[in-house]
Amino acid sequence: MGLDSVGALAIHEILSKLGPTDTAVAGCLNKRFRDWAADESLWSKFCADELDLSSPQDPLGNPTPTFKVSYQVWREAFGMYPWPLVRRVKRCWGRLKSWLSANFPEALATLRKGASEGEIKSLENNLKVKLPLPTRLLYRFCDGQDMKSDEVTGRILGNPLGLIGGYSFNDHLVNVYLLPLHLVIRKTLVIRKTQNTVLQRGFGRNSIFVASSSYRQKTFFFNCENGQLYVCTRNWLAIDGGAIPCVPKELIRLVPDFGGSQQQDAMLLWLEEHGHRLHSGIIRLHEEGKIRGINLFPEKAPHCSIAITNGVKVRASAVLVPEVSNLQDESEKFYFSYSIRMSLLPEGCCIYGMSFASCQLYQRHLIFRANDIVVNDINGEAVIGKFPLLRPGEEEFVYESCTPFSSSSGSVEGCFTFVPGRLADPKGDHFDVELARFPLELPEYIF
Repeated sequence: MGLDSVGALAIHEILSKLGPTDTAVAGCLNKRFRDWAADESLWSKFCADELDLSSPQDPLGNPTPTFKVSYQVWREAFGMYPWPLVRRVKRCWGRLKSWLSANFPEALATLRKGASEGEIKSLENNLKVKLPLPTRLLYRFCDGQDMKSDEVTGRILGNPLGLIGGYSFNDHLVNVYLLPLHLVIRKTLVIRKTQNTVLQRGFGRNSIFVASSSYRQKTFFFNCENGQLYVCTRNWLAIDGGAIPCVPKELIRLVPDFGGSQQQDAMLLWLEEHGHRLHSGIIRLHEEGKIRGINLFPEKAPHCSIAITNGVKVRASAVLVPEVSNLQDESEKFYFSYSIRMSLLPEGCCIYGMSFASCQLYQRHLIFRANDIVVNDINGEAVIGKFPLLRPGEEEFVYESCTPFSSSSGSVEGCFTFVPGRLADPKGDHFDVELARFPLELPEYIF
């Protein structure tokens, strides 16, 4: 082959194209190839490409002597799983953790280390279920979140550090955590014990509770048999079904054995979509005083509308509130919460060819449509008894409320009436500010 003339550099390039498995095989050829195949820069590249590792470490984050050792430890730790699925799950958690690290480190600190195979097996034995591979791997990489919980029911007590996040309106506040395995077991057994007959008839014994909220109750359960994730509605224990699927059914693909790399269940798809929404800015961190939390009200089109009228900017979006929805009642089948945010641009309120340093809300007019048919037309004074005064550079005034809906598809639009200056000292006639149409729709993914 003329290896002496080719040189180590060319061999290095060839091995880097072959990948880690073939490089390891090539290292068995002879001493020279063993030295070339052990090159640390090769294994650094393999670890970066396949595992997004920038330093040599094992699956628990402990340092290893070399990248080659690190790669070997990873392959041994997850040898019973399809490697492409391992890489995908690690990438999913990596995206979530990178966003938390940059934006919400206090929530990142609540994420637990991965569960062992023994701990997962203990859950399966206790609950008499078998987790699909993607969900097993999700828990192998991260065993939910640490949080304060009730010792008996497993109900979360606490603060808005939930990985999934939430919303607030009126006196309703929700923030959802991913449960660790020990709370999955406890919460599932409590529900099975207290609702045994109804649960057996309505959902069977293949469901486990995987996410739950602090403050107001909101709960997600995972069906280990069909791979779907569900969110509970107000009457979720109804025999004919009171839960809503959280992920499009057509995306779920499960294989009964450990072969194949096309496995994906709702838990994996759900967390991947959540990571996408965080990184793309569709949802963001909300801060109110010293309290921070992930806010599920969309911030980007097409689920968030934006309109600017005479310098007044109005943004609006809505979320489904499944825990208040009642699938058995046509008039309250779906509950939506909507958030309307108002602010004044830096140039102030521009009207009559003049610019004013402030303007104040006077009236509102909201039109609700279900399937393009007007179902509610509201004219009222200000919002929730408040008459916000907008000034340039100040934080948005946020108005949040809710509405029951008989349809899974609808919209809201309308206008707000402002006066330049202040209501007590108007600088001119009132003017209307557009509230651009935004959707009230049952989403493909529910969080």
